Amino acid sequence: MTIVRTKTPSGEAIVILPEAEFEQLLALAEDAADSRALTASQDRLGNGTDELLSEDDLDDLRKAPTPLAFWRERRGLTVMELAESSGISDTVLAGMERGERGGDIGAYRALAEALGVDMDDVVPNAEAA
Repeated sequence: MTIVRTKTPSGEAIVILPEAEFEQLLALAEDAADSRALTASQDRLGNGTDELLSEDDLDDLRKAPTPLAFWRERRGLTVMELAESSGISDTVLAGMERGERGGDIGAYRALAEALGVDMDDVVPNAEAA
């Protein structure tokens, strides 16, 4: 590796190296970041804080009127049970599940917590609206 160490006119230490060597270092850094992300994901799966969806699950998610409806059904909860555990009225929840009624951020946060998922998992896709 050909490295030139020097200083800028303001005194900052810098290193100059061939672009090909820089690209190799960049690729190694990206590989290391990918490896850390994979390890973190495997840890979340292992300790139950994350879950995988099968192709059938993904089909069910796509067919559901809203992601919220999919996750409630996946958890085996009734509308009444989820409404009670999240502090939202069952009529509001039913409307949110059908996509007929929006919810505020607090409602989605409470629902996500009750379902054990991230809030992004229950908020309807903006493109579908």
